[in-house]
Amino acid sequence: MSDFARCVLVLGGAGLVGSQIARQIAKDLKPETIVIASLFQREVREVVWELRKEFPQVKFEEVWGNIFARKSFSKEDRHLLVESRSRREETYQDLFGDIDKAYEESYLVSIIRQYKPDVIIDAINTATAISYQDVYTGSFLVRQALESVQQAIDANELRRIARARKQAAREIEILLISQAIPQLIRHTQLIYRAMVDAGTRIYLKIGTTGTGGMGLNIPYTHSEDKPSALLMSKTAVAFAHTGLLFLMARTPGGPVVKEIKPGAMIGYKKVSYQTIKDHGHPVYVFASKTETLKNGLRLRLPEENFQRLDELRMVGIDTGENGFFARGEFETITSLNQMEFVTPEEIAWAVVLEIKGSNTGLDVIASIDSAVMNPSYRAGYLRQLAISQLKRLEKTTNSQSVAIGQLGPPELSKLLYEAYLLKTKFKTLDRVIETPSEDIAQSLYRYITRNSIRDTITSIGIPILTPDGGRIIRGPLIKIPERKESAEVAFDKSSIDEWARKGWVDLRPKNIEVWQSRFKEMRRSTRALVDEGSAAVTMKSYSYDEIHIGEVVGWIFNNEEKGYRIK
Repeated sequence: MSDFARCVLVLGGAGLVGSQIARQIAKDLKPETIVIASLFQREVREVVWELRKEFPQVKFEEVWGNIFARKSFSKEDRHLLVESRSRREETYQDLFGDIDKAYEESYLVSIIRQYKPDVIIDAINTATAISYQDVYTGSFLVRQALESVQQAIDANELRRIARARKQAAREIEILLISQAIPQLIRHTQLIYRAMVDAGTRIYLKIGTTGTGGMGLNIPYTHSEDKPSALLMSKTAVAFAHTGLLFLMARTPGGPVVKEIKPGAMIGYKKVSYQTIKDHGHPVYVFASKTETLKNGLRLRLPEENFQRLDELRMVGIDTGENGFFARGEFETITSLNQMEFVTPEEIAWAVVLEIKGSNTGLDVIASIDSAVMNPSYRAGYLRQLAISQLKRLEKTTNSQSVAIGQLGPPELSKLLYEAYLLKTKFKTLDRVIETPSEDIAQSLYRYITRNSIRDTITSIGIPILTPDGGRIIRGPLIKIPERKESAEVAFDKSSIDEWARKGWVDLRPKNIEVWQSRFKEMRRSTRALVDEGSAAVTMKSYSYDEIHIGEVVGWIFNNEEKGYRIK
């Protein structure tokens, strides 16, 4: 049995990071028991089955469910939870009511009490779990519901007032229990008290920066805003959590508290060719239609108006909790000065060293700045391997892995597909630069009308603007402009320009001229590499004659969007 720990509890232990930490702890620390706790039973069982085969000398326990909920409904989906009036009331009491009662009801507390772990590794993405309950949408729904109540009162319709009042009460209750700070504070209070009662000696949190180490200029976001309020909420919750852990660490009588905060995308799990899913449901390819632009533009049309062709399948890379990315998206987000990435193995090695008492320089409680885990040489090496695997599988499956559209924003997909079209038809920067923009626009349009890639693009919510600027090729959904309150929007010429810039594949000659200007700037940097050597390697550098779509879009984000990391 390990001198460091008899029992280790890994919260989020079935995830990409948590499972690797469990594996490394079993290998290096050899505790008597490792408890794997995660949200879904199937994932826990799969990971534990693998670990038991690999480490038969260690006892692995399985725990699953929502650790932020009561024991009595920890196995329920949050959607069902918020739909139940009684569940909302109980959750409200757990957040704002008597803490002693909340302590007795807590599922997390019951786990810690049962196993009395010496060490707790918390690999749950707490900031995501809390912030993505989305108080912004919730606030909009509350305002809408209150307006409905007032309208019913003004109309003096009693039945309508009763219905509107009931709906308003529901939305207000959901908003109250979705607030991030009360949830985070109560979670910290409960876990600290439980660890003291159980005699836990070390608590190590795998935190997050919320932006993969990037700043307010991060180009990967959830809306037209950069960064989105939702993404900033994640960062705010993540660092609020760090502040609470700092207080926990300075409290006598408690466990040693540490936090490792990776400052890059974490990946990866595997490369595969699979059906793309959105919230667990398959994404379909629809036969696109050409629509003349008139006074109004409906952003969502009934899917039955379009011929459903097949499930959308694409080669991609599974990055665990981060999602499944197409090659173009993976190339972009991991390109130099973008988010780049760090591997779960490196995180696990750092965790074990911190448990042993080594000074890794990565403990955020000791020093927030030095604790950010930066991109690694290993990940840079593996990036090339992953991209090579993606390309081989694309060739084998006769498919194109450009963009799925779930990494966000729509501008990323737009740029990747535009770069892909230019690469497909013209191959090199020089050929694009030398060919008249009108000829390029018509060539790309002819290609689009004859190739099924058109339907993939439009099926992920990216319309294609024709060279004349008067028509679009579209699918059932258009992601840009974003309008929650209306399915149809009015527009003028300036609106088209703005929407095309943010999330439409734009085949107009004036957009081709923008690409030509970019490529000229890239070519200048390529020549400088020959004359100046490593001193010429800056964010303006582009090292290839050919168009590499991910590298090109990474260059755009670095130099035009100013969406780069500084360390």
